[in-house]
Order: sequence, then structure tokens, then C-alpha cells
Amino acid sequence: MNNIIFLVEDAPEVGFMTRALDASIFTDADNLDDLHCKVREAVDCHFEPDDKPKMIWLHFAQ
Repeated sequence: MNNIIFLVEDAPEVGFMTRALDASIFTDADNLDDLHCKVREAVDCHFEPDDKPKMIWLHFAQ
């Protein structure tokens, strides 16, 4: 897998909620900086180093 896409939605109680479209990865964050860090950590935990996607895309829902 070269890319992974996350759908990001506003969540009043936590700021942002996100989920991967092609994997069972979910996380939330208070702000965008925290979101970037948490998504990277979640991807690192979910995939083995050799299988980890090279690009992480964040798609913000309107």
C-alpha cells in the first residue's frame, strides 16, 4: 500500500474525528497539529514497517 486516505470530520466534543478508508484505523484530536501526530502514530502502530504506506492523505468532510 503506497497511500492511505483518512476522512476527517468536525466533532464538537473532541475537535476532529478521523477514520481510514481502507483500514480499521480511527482516532480523534483537539486540533490540527494533534490530529497530524495522532494519525501518524496510528498508522505506525497499525502497519509493519515494510507494509506502512508512504503517503498519508487527510480528506476533510464539509
